Amino acid sequence: MLVILAGDQLLSVQQVCQGCLMADQSGQPRWRQGQLRCGQAISRLGDKLPAQFECQMGFKIANIE
Repeated sequence: MLVILAGDQLLSVQQVCQGCLMADQSGQPRWRQGQLRCGQAISRLGDKLPAQFECQMGFKIANIE
């Protein structure tokens, strides 16, 4: 599940991505095969942390399993 990291809060991608010009036709981030196509990967700080990405709009997105 993809979530937006905002300080100490987790937001759903539906709250943020619905109005984004980079989102797909359904208002979801362009997520394919474990990669965020509308952003770039952020280097991992540890093996126990989820994969994190920074979208083109500047939000941090994490893939929480």
